Amino acid sequence: MFRFGFVTALFGLALIPLVAGLMWRGAAQRRRALARFGDLALVRRLSRSVNPRARAWKAVGLLAVLGLSIVAVARPQFGSRVETVRREGMDIVVALDLSTSMLAEDLAPNRLQRSKLEIQRLIERLDGDRIGLIAFAGQAFVQSPLTSDYGAARLFLNAMDTDLVPVQGTDLGAALELALDAFSDAPVEERIIIVVTDGEDHEGGIEPAVDRAIEAGVTIQAVGVGSTDGVPIPEYDAAGRPAGFKRDEAGAVVTTRLDETTLSQIATRTGGRLYRSTPEASELTALIEEVTELGGREIDAREVTRYEEQFQIFLGAAILLLFLEGLWTDRKKTARVWRGRFS
Repeated sequence: MFRFGFVTALFGLALIPLVAGLMWRGAAQRRRALARFGDLALVRRLSRSVNPRARAWKAVGLLAVLGLSIVAVARPQFGSRVETVRREGMDIVVALDLSTSMLAEDLAPNRLQRSKLEIQRLIERLDGDRIGLIAFAGQAFVQSPLTSDYGAARLFLNAMDTDLVPVQGTDLGAALELALDAFSDAPVEERIIIVVTDGEDHEGGIEPAVDRAIEAGVTIQAVGVGSTDGVPIPEYDAAGRPAGFKRDEAGAVVTTRLDETTLSQIATRTGGRLYRSTPEASELTALIEEVTELGGREIDAREVTRYEEQFQIFLGAAILLLFLEGLWTDRKKTARVWRGRFS
């Protein structure tokens, strides 16, 4: 089967008649210039060494070089072979805490933006894996189902903010249950949940979700965001300007701190571990490297037809013609006989 890998380049063949027309016009202008130069018979006698036929063939050769070069750019392909392409990877679900406590600024610019930056780094390192996103606060919902379209995953990630979840709070159990539901058909050893939160669970219900993860063989990796010291939660007005800090009913400033104990227990029970999100991001870098270096399952396998590239034939012919055109003279050979010095 013969085909072109870059068919659009063939539109360049339209340049051939254009260049041919320019060559013809140039030759006509040259003849008119010679006619104005002087007596036509004398001019023809002076230019007897020019071979018009050779000059015409040289022009044809240059047009052929142009045509062959355009065909080579179009990537002609003939000859094929069938290959089996296998895609391997893991299924990773990232559950991101969108509660207002994630607005605390003990990590620059705040906990939430820092978490999204680290998840972005993880997505950039994936190759063949599927990733899903869970947004949770007082409720949990699927922000992005499992997908290998990393561009779409990044768009969904960028849209995640604290106002995305109408019910505030932190329901870690609901987030874990929803993440486990996303692993519908993946093998046991290739499923990972990454929970990114400050660990302040307000709803309970974590234990049943962790037990289900252990039974299903799902590993939970916990990323603790924030400091263990209490820090205030900033508030903003409708225009996005700072409006002080969140306060309770008694008017006291509400503080938030990282609950390392809960997160560590969740991760350790399922074979994972707790990673701290620090300004240096060294531990999160270790998590990203660990996840991306794990072997994956075969996600799919399909047969594809590979066509052999043959552009080099046409490119080689164009180079050879160009070389021969340079060697081909447009002058007539004249025989000269030496008659002696004083003849």
